[in-house]
Amino acid sequence: MPHLVDIHVGKRIRHRRWLAGMTQQQLAESVGIKFQQIQKYETGANRVSASRLWDIAAAMDVNVAFFFEGMEAAQNAAEDAAPAVKGSPAYILGDKEALDLVRSYYAIPENQRRRLFDLARVLSDVA
Repeated sequence: MPHLVDIHVGKRIRHRRWLAGMTQQQLAESVGIKFQQIQKYETGANRVSASRLWDIAAAMDVNVAFFFEGMEAAQNAAEDAAPAVKGSPAYILGDKEALDLVRSYYAIPENQRRRLFDLARVLSDVA
């Protein structure tokens, strides 16, 4: 059974890869491994070595510490055995559609993005 830390780090790799708009193949090529290995890292099936995590962080332009952010909360949640509640940050950040939406949102020029944000806020108040 995978260790909780390996699962968390794998989820953070997948999260960052989605936000960066990278495929598993692109990430694998940038660190010199096969995409299947990235799949195993992302599921926590294989543990990421320190040197490989360093290479992945460099390829995705983040600090290595990024992959451990939220680890304490993840550990507490696992201890409480509470699944992510729909609408909670943990649930939303695990949803590919939500991550795609966030990535697309930040690709919009700032002045238009602000108007879209205002529209979304009004629509959510009406719902």
